[in-house]
Amino acid sequence: MAADKILLTVCARGGSKGVKNKNIRLLCDEPLIAHTLKQAKSWGKADKIICSTDSADIAQIAQQYGAAVPFIRPDQLATDTMGKLAVLQHALKTVEEKDKMQYTTVVDLDVTSPIRQVSDIEGAYQLFLQHQADSVVSATKARRNPYFNMLELQADGFVKLVKMPSVPFLRRQDAPVIYDMNASIYVYKREFILNPATKTCLSEKTLAWEMGEWSAFDIDSEVDFQLIELLVSKGVVKL
Repeated sequence: MAADKILLTVCARGGSKGVKNKNIRLLCDEPLIAHTLKQAKSWGKADKIICSTDSADIAQIAQQYGAAVPFIRPDQLATDTMGKLAVLQHALKTVEEKDKMQYTTVVDLDVTSPIRQVSDIEGAYQLFLQHQADSVVSATKARRNPYFNMLELQADGFVKLVKMPSVPFLRRQDAPVIYDMNASIYVYKREFILNPATKTCLSEKTLAWEMGEWSAFDIDSEVDFQLIELLVSKGVVKL
């Protein structure tokens, strides 16, 4: 069996609307993107770590923390309406063309969800290998359950459960386990990413790597920066 070739991607565009220069804003005395790049390097299994960005400032900082920046992302892939999959497809194709080789696996780490451990990256990757999945997504157990306490508004103004069970569940604990994707870690098979039929990170062969509840914390505002620094200072989470 040929050895796995892993391309690890960290995608960070420069046009953040919620927080100016969010991806390189200092968090716990280091640029936000640095925490994810340091985790990627600590994992140590990627054959190449790259940053896909449209920003020269982000590119410079990413390089300082050990990532290659083999291209500047085209403007059409750097809008706030562009999905991540198209960005990954571009990154994989471009790097393979430059490197004159094929990668078998893409591991993507999200900059704004940095509360992860290296053991989570390894766990998601091993889950991917063991089950020959198309993709693995990181997730946390959901606090709300569509079988029990999540409601959908209907056209007539009345509400109903999002998923109607055949027999009502009287306790949330009795309902099927539901996960929230926490947008922290994604592992993809090369063929899945490059398949024209692939439109999302999910397929019938997608698995979930469960992470702790704090990993669902997404940095998107000034308050988020302050809160995560408080959590780190109190020892509640580690970066």
